[in-house]
Amino acid sequence: MTLPYRLEIIPDSDEGGFVVAYPDLRGCLSSGETIEAAIANAEDAKREWLAAAMAEGCPIPEPASDEEYSGQFKLRIPRSLHRQLAMQSKKEGISMNQYCLYLLSQNNALHI
Repeated sequence: MTLPYRLEIIPDSDEGGFVVAYPDLRGCLSSGETIEAAIANAEDAKREWLAAAMAEGCPIPEPASDEEYSGQFKLRIPRSLHRQLAMQSKKEGISMNQYCLYLLSQNNALHI
């Protein structure tokens, strides 16, 4: 119960309140009218999820860790896009790496 599983909190724009989920524990989710209630409900859901998994003899996954990721990946892109990114990052006065990180972060924020 004390392992550090990541908790996602998502505003429910349709019904109001919040939906909460533990991505590492497939199907373990709950909701609440307030963030506090949603988190409390998530803790109950996690406790029940783990109890059910142990009772059924199902494997319980370890929490994902950022330590598994280096923070680097190689990406092949068209030369024309490389040129555009290099030119725009120069215009902004930052490295192309920083500029690409900014673009990825902005796009990721749109989907959270």
